[in-house]
Amino acid sequence: MELGALISDLRKARGWSQGRLASAINDVYGTTLTREYVSNWERSKVTPGAFYLAALSSTLDVPLAVLEGQVDRREFLTDVAGIAIAPVVASDLLSAGFSARLSGGPSVEAWEAKLTTYGTEYMSLGAADIQRRVSGELVTVQQQLDNPRLWSVASRLMTLYAKTFPGSDGAKAVHWYRMAARAADESGDDAARVWVRGRAAIALGYEGASLGVADVLADQAIAVSDKPSLGLLNAIFGKAHAAAIRGDVDTARSLLKQGRRVFDKAGSHEQTSDYAVPYWRVNVFMSLLAARLGDESTAVAAQDAARQELPSSLPRFATHLEMHRGLMLARSGDVAGGIAYARGALDALPPERHSLTLRLLMSEIEGS
Repeated sequence: MELGALISDLRKARGWSQGRLASAINDVYGTTLTREYVSNWERSKVTPGAFYLAALSSTLDVPLAVLEGQVDRREFLTDVAGIAIAPVVASDLLSAGFSARLSGGPSVEAWEAKLTTYGTEYMSLGAADIQRRVSGELVTVQQQLDNPRLWSVASRLMTLYAKTFPGSDGAKAVHWYRMAARAADESGDDAARVWVRGRAAIALGYEGASLGVADVLADQAIAVSDKPSLGLLNAIFGKAHAAAIRGDVDTARSLLKQGRRVFDKAGSHEQTSDYAVPYWRVNVFMSLLAARLGDESTAVAAQDAARQELPSSLPRFATHLEMHRGLMLARSGDVAGGIAYARGALDALPPERHSLTLRLLMSEIEGS
């Protein structure tokens, strides 16, 4: 995506005109930016310099690294291999890639089975383990992308891979979410296009990271199809969390109601997959959203509902619910008590089960 198009998407996701964006930057930075200059950026007539890139990063809630370096899909293999620092790992990745090219690689059905397995394992395995394993799968599937259906597989793997990077540092997580969206577009599969964007939006919104990108991806998902689906559900809740964090209570509440309606039509029966949103998981979404909104009664009701069906094999999500209570305490004025409650819940979970999302949530509570 061109830088100008990205600025335009981020601005529109906020519901702003070009003049409004110029005014927002001027108000904070004391500049004399005009609507016409913003228009020139968006049409790629002028490239923002370092000062304005930093201003755009802050104003539009997007990591500076995303504005500074655009992603080309040809970087796919290079970026995956870049994490393989140890020579033996690099050797394995190279071998997997060439073997897949020479043999034709797994069938589409075999790839779909792999996705099912990873979706389940993600719920309990640590980020480092998933990252290491999925990187190898990405190198393999990269050799089979002459088949459009495998672009759909690749897009879903990339989304899972993005989840293994902390959204707060922006560059890597957002890089992979955006590339996953582009891969889904290559597949021509609208269901994958919506799901990938929606999953990215809820991940970033739940983490409270890169809110501008969360809005853009959510809006893109909704524009592709407003048919009730898990992707649409994730997109709506992602936008709701972004609105709540910004303090836009009315929008967040409206999206919460909309998300509940979509869940009634598209919720999952499957309980333990990252590709599913069953009753307990949508209540985890609602629990944190209500806590951020200061709606204690809705938060407690969602927590109680989630606990009724939360599988005992997923203690990490029980920790999420306890930490939401810590956030409620902190937001109600008992900051020290809320931090202590949340810290106790996190410490009770074995360190190997900790996730990047839980660490970000702890940071949010500590910053209340």
